[in-house]
Amino acid sequence: MEKRVNPIPDHRFFLFFLRILLVAPLAAAQPQDKTFSLEDALAILPEFQWDPFLQTGTFYSSGHYASFQVGLKGERCFSLIDGYEVVSAPSPYMENGAIRFPESFIISLKNAIDAEIKNDLQPFKVAAIIIDPGHGGKDSGATAVQTLNGKKVSLREKDITLAVALNLRDRLVKRYPGKKVLMTRETDVTLALESRASFANGIKLEENEAIIFISIHCNSEMNANLKKNPARGYEIWYLPPKVRREIIEKDSFNGSDAVRSILNTLKEEEFTYESKLLAASLLARFDEFIAPASPSRGIKEEEWYVVKRTNMPSVLIELGFISNPSDAALLFEKQSLEKYNQALFEGLVDFVTLYEKPGGFSIIE
Repeated sequence: MEKRVNPIPDHRFFLFFLRILLVAPLAAAQPQDKTFSLEDALAILPEFQWDPFLQTGTFYSSGHYASFQVGLKGERCFSLIDGYEVVSAPSPYMENGAIRFPESFIISLKNAIDAEIKNDLQPFKVAAIIIDPGHGGKDSGATAVQTLNGKKVSLREKDITLAVALNLRDRLVKRYPGKKVLMTRETDVTLALESRASFANGIKLEENEAIIFISIHCNSEMNANLKKNPARGYEIWYLPPKVRREIIEKDSFNGSDAVRSILNTLKEEEFTYESKLLAASLLARFDEFIAPASPSRGIKEEEWYVVKRTNMPSVLIELGFISNPSDAALLFEKQSLEKYNQALFEGLVDFVTLYEKPGGFSIIE
């Protein structure tokens, strides 16, 4: 989700700042710039903090900050604005025991912070919600035959996921008439995993708009009928933090590879953070509406294709095991299935509400 964390957690700040130190400064001969003393700089950026050991400094203004590392005279450096935006400018340097700031460095930081202050006045919102009913068409997904209410019933994952997704879509459309609520499939059609991810990634957003993706599935266990206690319960998956995607493609970025790498990592961190929040919001509602009729199996990490290939906060939810008679009954009977519908809806509303609080909780642009 293209958003910022403000203020950014300390551990993340140092992680990001370390990356800045590894690639900056960039050596390049630059024309001599008018320089400012710290006193001159403070007339423009009113608050300053200095770390003499790391030779790093941070300017603060109107709730925003700009961090940098001192380099050598004539070099360029990267500065970090609010922990997510990278600005390249002539580097501050030490001279006779004092910091000297090139005028263009201070102006670049001032302009970047002013842009963030202006951005504060614009509301953040989840503009699009993508619902992905798992499987479909020739791909039935998990299947099972269970005896429910004295009758043999054939269950197919693709049917359950589509029914739940349609119900969720209708609820969200009614709740959020101004948002895009879209489905990767609305009927029983075969749809490749690549098409689902491409569909989600192709949604166009305006400034300060975000998108989330939820893929709905049912679980199954092989030879469940041979086990004394076959698996059951709901679980929610998100992409492991160690996985790295190319969110900012090289062909679409005009800056250097070093800057693109930094921004790509920042976005990846944000998507992971927000995916976990989305998973937590959903799980809390499942615990409320479904448990203890079916147990929670918690939040887990896995490289599911649609989660790995969608460049946004995304989760994959397993509603339950249709190979387990108890879970199958809950997913088949209209009254109990309604609880799953309610849990999904309320969990998504909780996440959207949290996101759309004034100032949001994260943004990378």
